[in-house]
Amino acid sequence: MVKAMPSAIATPARRTKTVVYDVSEQLRTPEEMAAYLDAWLEEAPEDAAGIARALGDIARAKGMTQVARDAGLSRESLYKALSESGNPTFATVLKVAKALGVRFHAQVA
Repeated sequence: MVKAMPSAIATPARRTKTVVYDVSEQLRTPEEMAAYLDAWLEEAPEDAAGIARALGDIARAKGMTQVARDAGLSRESLYKALSESGNPTFATVLKVAKALGVRFHAQVA
């Protein structure tokens, strides 16, 4: 008598659950925030949009409402200026940097 081979039991494929990574959740101290911005300035000094986004990440870590208030801007305009499609003026960048408690430094390239 020939026994039939048991058929493979199909198990449903498990899907990997992913979450969106938000660097602002990792920026807890002023030193970490300054190091993050410094890394952007060092690694991609020509990427103005990236540097603006980095300022936005730091602003979200500190609290966008408070940063907007300290910079003398509306929260909505701050979000817009520091978004991926934003194009902040240099004056806005300086106001935000001051509100964040970070400074830019110049050195010979």
